[in-house]
Amino acid sequence: MYHSVADCRDDPYLVTVSPRRLAGQLAWLRRNGLTGVGVGELLRARAEGRGRGLVGLTFDDGYADFLTNAVPLLLHYGHRATVFVLPGRLGGTNAWDADGPSKRLLTAQGIRSVGSAGMEVGSHGLVHTDLTSADEGRLAAEAADSRALLTDVTGRAPDGFCYPYGAVDSRAVLAVRAAGYRYACGVAPGPLAGPFALPRTYVGDRDSPARLRVKRLLHAFPAGRVPLRRLRALHA
Repeated sequence: MYHSVADCRDDPYLVTVSPRRLAGQLAWLRRNGLTGVGVGELLRARAEGRGRGLVGLTFDDGYADFLTNAVPLLLHYGHRATVFVLPGRLGGTNAWDADGPSKRLLTAQGIRSVGSAGMEVGSHGLVHTDLTSADEGRLAAEAADSRALLTDVTGRAPDGFCYPYGAVDSRAVLAVRAAGYRYACGVAPGPLAGPFALPRTYVGDRDSPARLRVKRLLHAFPAGRVPLRRLRALHA
């Protein structure tokens, strides 16, 4: 789970990875026999028994720097990804992050360029609203109207949805399913985990190869079941 790819010196929410760090992380994936793909592609491959060696890469919020900074690096290292965008804020800014730097969001043309580069485009809702606190009307609009708008922009209905802030409850899941999506991503959805509440691992600018190895190991074990000696060996 990534967000912005840019200068990260002013990053109070820890949502930014520098292009240099991202390049190192993408190179690490290749060295370890892993290929980044969009989540839709990953789920289809797994359903067909072809998921080995694939890892889903996601970029939330639809920052303009995904097109300028992330896409060239993804292509250079042979990866693809899903970017979750906000069709209610096309060409706008991340106004929901009041204490952070203002960042530009993708325009409609930028979204089309991302798709032309082989990246999957999914919905992040209309304007980055916490769906767990939305009333029924807003909930339906964030799920269904954002899908309709993205269909108009790209010419194709998106398969994937990502819950803003990673916040998900049963109402949000039902709304996303009713809107016609095939999957949805959260962060740590707990008992709701499944095709419409996929858990993801946060990746930040501090994630060196050693930290990525630890995160990969943690992902392979149920919570609390990672052998302590393995973690110590990875940190050594």
